[in-house]
Amino acid sequence: MDYTIIDAHSHLWLWQDTVVDGKPIRTLSGGRSLFMGEIRQMLPPFMTDGRNTAEVFLSNMDYAQVGAAVVTQEFIDGIQNDYLWEVQQKYPDRFLVCGMCEFRKPGFLPQAEELIRKGFRAIKIPAQRLNLPEGRVWLNSDEMMAMFRLMESHGVILSIDMMDGDAQVGELEEVVQECPGLKVAIGHFGMVTAPRWEEQIKLARHKNVFIESGGITWLFNDEFYPFKGAVRAIREAAGLVGMDKLMWGSDYPRTITAITYRMSYDFITKSNELTDEEKRAFLGGNAKAFYGFGPLPHLEYIKNMSE
Repeated sequence: MDYTIIDAHSHLWLWQDTVVDGKPIRTLSGGRSLFMGEIRQMLPPFMTDGRNTAEVFLSNMDYAQVGAAVVTQEFIDGIQNDYLWEVQQKYPDRFLVCGMCEFRKPGFLPQAEELIRKGFRAIKIPAQRLNLPEGRVWLNSDEMMAMFRLMESHGVILSIDMMDGDAQVGELEEVVQECPGLKVAIGHFGMVTAPRWEEQIKLARHKNVFIESGGITWLFNDEFYPFKGAVRAIREAAGLVGMDKLMWGSDYPRTITAITYRMSYDFITKSNELTDEEKRAFLGGNAKAFYGFGPLPHLEYIKNMSE
C-alpha cells in the first residue's frame, strides 16, 4: 500500500472533566467515562489511565501507516488548548491541532484572538451543541462573524461539526459568502445518517469548503464493517461536490472502541466501488493540500504476529 493517509478528524485529551447541557463528564478507569448520566466506554479498555495522549495515538498512526492527523476538539472532552499546543510544538510534522473557544457564552472573540496570536492554525466549533436552553448561538451572529473575518485575514481554518440535517446550513452559507477566503472543514460527513444530510455536503460547492468523514464508522455502526453504506454515501457525496472535496477522518479514539484504527479506513482501500485515484484523494491527497501538510514520514507495513 502506497497511499498517503491523513486523518482529518481525531481527538486528544489528558483528562475529561467538564459539564455539557448541565450534565457532568468525568474520566473513570478502564477507558470508561461518566458521560451525561451514564457510564460509557470512551476509550479502548487497555487505555486504563484514561489518558488519550499524542504518544499512544502516534503508535496507532505508525502501526496503521497514517502519516499525519488533524486534532479537533469537542465540548464533551473539555477545552484542551494547553495540551494540544504542547502537542503541536512537540510533533509539528505529524499533527495540526485546532484551538477551541467557549462559544456557549458571549465574549469568545478575545479568546479566538489569543489563539490566533499564539499560532493556532485552526479553530474548532462544535456547533451541534450550540442550541442551548438559554438560547441558540447563531453562526452568523455579530461576534461569530467578527471572528470569521479575523480567521480569514490570518489564514486560520474553521473546523466545524453541525446540527443534523440543514438546521445550520443557511447560517454557514451566509458565513461562507461573507468570508469567501475562509477555509472550512465540515465534520461527521454532514451527519450522513440523518435526513437532509446532503444539504451540508452541498456547501462544499463553495471553493474553500471541504467535507471530512470523522465518525462515519460510528454513524454506520449498526451495519458494521465493511461499512458498505458508508462507501455508498461517499460515492453519493462525490456526485454532489466531487471527490476532490472529501477527506477521510476517523474520530479517534472513540471509534476504536468498536474497531481497530486501521479498520477505520481500510474499508475504503478494500472497496471495489472506488477507483485507486479516488482512494488516494479521499484518504490523504485532498487533506494534504487543504491543511498544508509538508513532507510526511514513510511508514513501513509491520507484519502482525497472527499473520
